[in-house]
Amino acid sequence: MTYSKITGTGSYLPEKILTNKDMEKLVDTTDEWIRERTGIRQRHIAAEDETTCDLASHAALRAIEMAGKSSSDIDLVILATTTADKIFPGTACLLQKRLGVHGCPAFDVQAVCTGFVYALGIADKFIRAGEAKCALVVGSETLSRILDWNDRSTCVLFGDGAGAVVLEASAEPGILSTHLHADGSYEHLLHVPHGISSGYEQLKAGEAYVYMEGNAVFKMAVNKLGEIVDEALEANQVSKGDLDWLVPHQANSRIIEATARKLKMSMERVILTVSEHGNTSAASVPLALDTAVRDGRIKKGETLMLEAFGSGFTWGSALLQF
Repeated sequence: MTYSKITGTGSYLPEKILTNKDMEKLVDTTDEWIRERTGIRQRHIAAEDETTCDLASHAALRAIEMAGKSSSDIDLVILATTTADKIFPGTACLLQKRLGVHGCPAFDVQAVCTGFVYALGIADKFIRAGEAKCALVVGSETLSRILDWNDRSTCVLFGDGAGAVVLEASAEPGILSTHLHADGSYEHLLHVPHGISSGYEQLKAGEAYVYMEGNAVFKMAVNKLGEIVDEALEANQVSKGDLDWLVPHQANSRIIEATARKLKMSMERVILTVSEHGNTSAASVPLALDTAVRDGRIKKGETLMLEAFGSGFTWGSALLQF
């Protein structure tokens, strides 16, 4: 039986850092207020000439290097993003060109903060079906481009960044299962109200910003993340005690702590990067994963739960052996 296994991770953060103290100069907020409600201390912001593809390429090359591969080995490129470089072609195709990869499938996935978990699930299916042997899966965002910097309820939450993994065919178990869900009836609670086929003139006028009803999103996220974790454990007959690490979407430290409590996991076994990165949407999970792999916390053979929740609403998890 063919499995898919992560053999390399990579990430990239823009150089510019915006601290909570910096945010105090932009909107009516305080460092204490932001930290108490979100756990965020700072976020990285892409330079004016830095695109989602730029961030993605840095993260991808680092993942490819760790895997001991070259760009010519890649036979599938999936890029999760909400902030594509262009309306078309997809940013995955731009990344493919940047890496010198030719001919293989390359496409974007748009599931917002759950995007990377969705992309990982798709790549896993490609490999299990024998349609790919070495996939590059990336989450990359420049969320700062769609923030209203006068809206203190949203602009303090998000940042820019990218994360990537190389996923290879393996005879040994790697990704045990992925579980993907969505319910569009909640779209009004977290969205950008204008788009290409609806309100494009407003989009060009710069009115297409993130809108969020924070309390409603918080409650739904805690609920659904608890459910998705249980679903993954039950599907694989794995107990909570068998998990070595939880690698959650980095949106809010209180949501992450609630999920950890449900799993009866110490926060010492939870990868927490939200304080340094803010919410980087589709880049969040792979960024956190790469951080913990490179600092030595996550080791080969350990069991990981990846989970995320985002606009749509979308939510998903991946249970894997690293």
